[in-house]
This record gives sequence, C-alpha cells and structure tokens, in this order.
Amino acid sequence: MVKRALLSVSDKTGIVEFARGLEALGVKIISTGGTAKILRDADIEVTDVSEVTGYPEMMGGRVKTLHPRIHGGLLCLRESKEQMEEAAKEDISLIDLIAVNLYPFEITVSRENVELEEAIENIDIGGPTLLRSAAKNYRSVTVLSDPSDYGRILKELRSSGIISDKTRAELAVKAFRHTADYDAAIDTYLSRTLLGEEVLHLKFADGVKLRYGENWHQKAYFYKDSAIKGPSLAKAIQLHGKELSYNNYVDADNALQTVKELGNASPAVAIVKHNNPCGLATGESLLQALHSAWDGDPISAYGSIICTNEVFDLEAATFLNGKFVEIILAPDFKPDALEYLKKKSENLRLLKLPDLREGFGAEYTYKYVIGGMLKQSRDIGIYEKWESVTEVPYPENKRALSEFCLKACKATKSNAVILAYEYEPGNFMVLGMGAGQPNRVDSIRKLAATKAVENLKVIYEREQPAVPFEEYCQKIMSECVMASDAFFPFDDSVVHAAENNIRYIVSPGGSIRDNEVIATANRLGVALVFTGMRHFLHL
Repeated sequence: MVKRALLSVSDKTGIVEFARGLEALGVKIISTGGTAKILRDADIEVTDVSEVTGYPEMMGGRVKTLHPRIHGGLLCLRESKEQMEEAAKEDISLIDLIAVNLYPFEITVSRENVELEEAIENIDIGGPTLLRSAAKNYRSVTVLSDPSDYGRILKELRSSGIISDKTRAELAVKAFRHTADYDAAIDTYLSRTLLGEEVLHLKFADGVKLRYGENWHQKAYFYKDSAIKGPSLAKAIQLHGKELSYNNYVDADNALQTVKELGNASPAVAIVKHNNPCGLATGESLLQALHSAWDGDPISAYGSIICTNEVFDLEAATFLNGKFVEIILAPDFKPDALEYLKKKSENLRLLKLPDLREGFGAEYTYKYVIGGMLKQSRDIGIYEKWESVTEVPYPENKRALSEFCLKACKATKSNAVILAYEYEPGNFMVLGMGAGQPNRVDSIRKLAATKAVENLKVIYEREQPAVPFEEYCQKIMSECVMASDAFFPFDDSVVHAAENNIRYIVSPGGSIRDNEVIATANRLGVALVFTGMRHFLHL
C-alpha cells in the first residue's frame, strides 16, 4: 500500500499530474522547495520536508532531506519488529514511494566555458541518497527516477491498490543505474578538470548470450548501448531464423556501415564475408544492385551477410534461390518477400532495421585490448583534397566512381585495394578486392586484379559478348578505378596496376617516395589522384 510519498524533482515534467493522481488515491504528499511550490500552486495539499524533519532547508538548499526522519522512513524494514518499534519511538513515519530526479549535472557541464563552481553546485547530494535509500528497500518502497514511469504507477495503483513486487524491483534497478551514471559523469568531469586525467565510463545493458564466440569453444555476449542514436544492430528486429553468433554481429555491423557510406540516393547492397565487403554495388533497383554486388565475388558470397538500404522485395528474394546466405539486413521486407525467404530456410536470419536510412549517431569507436581501451573518432569522409598529380589529368567523369571506390576501400581491412567499375551510367560495383595483406603489392597483383579477372570471366560467360575474353577484360579493366587505403611506399604498386591495364588510381599520397610513384605513373600513362586522407582499418 502507498500511504505516504515524497516528491522532490529537478525535472518537473508530469509531476503535477502525478501528484494529483496520488492525492486522489488518498496518498499524503511530502515535498521540498520548488516542487512543493508548484504543487501548492496547483491546489495539491503538500507537507514540507522541514515540517517532517523539524529543520528548515539550509545552506542554500544544500541540506534539506538528509535527516533520520526521512531516511529512516525509507530504510526501515517493515518486516522487522525491532525496526518498526524503533521508528515509532523516534517518531519516524514510513515513506512508501518517492519520485526524485537529479540536478542537471551532465547538461550543465556540456555547455561551453562552464565555470567549475557552477558545475559543483549542480552535483546533487540529497537526491542520489534518497534514490539509493528507497532502492535499497525496494521490497517496501517504490522509487521513481524517471518521469516516464509516473503513468504506469498510477495505473497499477488504480487497478490493484498496490505496486507489484516486479515493478518495484525493476524501478529499483533503474534508480541504481541512474545514480551510477550520474556519479560516472561527475567522475569524468572532475577527473579532467581537477586532476587533468581522462576517465572513460561506458555503459551497456540488456546483455544476451550468443550461440558462441569467434570460435565454437568461446563464450560470447551482446550488450546494447541504449544512448546510441541512428541505426545500429542493437535496434534490429529479428523476423526469422536462428539466433546470431559473435561473427554474425561483426559481419552485419561491417555490412551496415558499408551500405551507410553509400547514402540513400540509389539502391545499394553490401555483401560481407569474414568482415570484408566481398560485394558492393548500386543500381536502379534493389535487384540490379544485388545482382551486381553478387557478381563482385560470387564464390565468397557463399555464406555471406547481405545489407541493403532498400525494402527487400520478392524479386530480390527470388534472386537468392539456390544461394546460401546467413543474414539479410534491410529497413523492412515486403510481405511476399518475407514469406518466400522464411520458406527458403528455417535458419536464414532476417533482420529488420526501420531507421537504417537515418544518419549514424556514434561519434567514436572503441576497441578493447588486454589491459586497456582504445578510443578514436569515427572515420568520417573519404578525402581532404582532390589533387591530380600526373601528366595525364584525372578525368572528372571518373570522380563519382572514384568516390564509390574509396567508400568500399574504407570498409575493407588493411592493406586494402579496391577495383571498382561503372557498369552502367551512375551505377557502380566492386569488381575486385585485396584485403588484410602485409604488403600492398600482394593486395593488387595476387588478389584484387586476379579476382577482378575471375569475376569478369563469370560475367563474360553469362552475357557472351561478341568479342574475345581478353579484349573484353582489357577494356573493362581500363575503365576501372583502383583505390588504395594508404600511400604507396614504392612505385611497384603502380607498375602492377598498369600491367593489368588499370589507368586510374586514387591514393592518399604522403610517402617519402611520392615523386618516384608519380614519375612511374607518368611513364606508364596512369592518371593518379592524391586525397590526403588515409583509411586504415585494422581488425
């Protein structure tokens, strides 16, 4: 039963309506300062905390609720005869519910040029103490730290006259999380301001156990960041298929980030295998983009993860007939496509992410290493400059293809080299990829160029153009753009590119041998652009 409630809030949202609802249920209300004034102005009967404690609010409001008649009323164990007798002896009345939220410390310190004294005055002492006292005794006391919970509490009281054990337990955990976050924010600010130390507090919740980790013998969990804005796997809704594994999350995140790089102007599809985009394309339709992305490496696409910025339709679904994929991630699925894909395999995971087309909200990325945490700002953008450095000028009509190629390169593990092709006006596809090699030359000659030729052979045999394959291949390669995630330490990368008839190269530049690289490009008739922005992506 809730007979007596203490309301003391910094955020006054909904407090009048909540207090009025409690009053209608016969609950006696205690309050402080500004909260009490607002309630009285609304003709709600309120008892001041100072009447309960016998002391006025003092020291500029710093001291008001820190008193045994308040905390005894919260902490007293109702099932303890001794404590109940002690409360009666000391004239301590029980408090059954509190609604408390805290001074806006985080908002205060987020403002530019905030003074230390102002920040310190916004460190709440009484509020967290009230929340912790009530939460500690949650079996008897209901603790509200979030105005969004007022409605559900009134609803429970009106329907049953009590607050359930389950609700009180949930609200207690929520209150402890709230005070933990609050203390973490204070620690972060004061450590930086007073001690010159950087402290990092990260919060993740709703942990779920995964099927396994990177390997079968490893345990794994996935935790959600509730504060993240924009699309993320934490917000994906699984419509079908078995549970996800650790590697599924890693690959799906790469696919999501890769598709997001391409924007929403055209249907785009990323196909990811082992945390690299083995296929990436845009198209006039989802089917065309999917088909072209698949052509980028049909062998590696086996057992892959597909992400698209388009609602998945039946045409795209039927294209996957006879093709094994692990996951499809899309903003939504057309009903007929969903039914078709469900019948395709009971294990195929179908993930719906309604806000996939929205912008990312994450500013930083984190990587745990044994004994420490690495934090860095996200790799945003693809170039700082666009400098044609060769005698053969870099043609403007290759700019859009080059930007697509750079975006694919960003998502590929270093040393990364991407070959991309404009297969029809305004639509692009990755034709070959070299990833994760200790040296860049192998990424070109052993992987990207070789893979491009293999993929072109599959396309050639399907389309059967009226020219010999070698001529067909040479023509396509001569129209491709090659992007490198970092500078060329030697000119051999340009040599091997030219040997494969690649005429357009985009690189950050910045090597001590840039002049040699440029000279070789001039000698071989290769057009070269320096972007000034490196895109290493390590595991």
